[in-house]
Amino acid sequence: MREFLSLAALLVVGATLGSASLASAGEQVRAAGPGARAVLICGTDAATRRAFTREHGAPPVFVSAREALSVRSSDPAWSTPRCMTAREHARFTEAVSTYAAAR
Repeated sequence: MREFLSLAALLVVGATLGSASLASAGEQVRAAGPGARAVLICGTDAATRRAFTREHGAPPVFVSAREALSVRSSDPAWSTPRCMTAREHARFTEAVSTYAAAR
């Protein structure tokens, strides 16, 4: 439960800070603490992919809302930040809001 809330908080912070061009602006949203995983809201265009690769040394790996919701603290840490499209981020925040309302 705590793992879900940590990732949820991470991505909700991303929603308040950014737009679809966060990766090209070089901004990152990170959770505090050990095993923290960064998630960027990234565009899917070639320029954003090149900028991400130049900045992080690896091509972007996109995660879906479902994958983000299933991340646990016991999962291996990410060596580079993951990306999420603006649409997937909207799905994620909707799922988090629905879950929070049900609690």
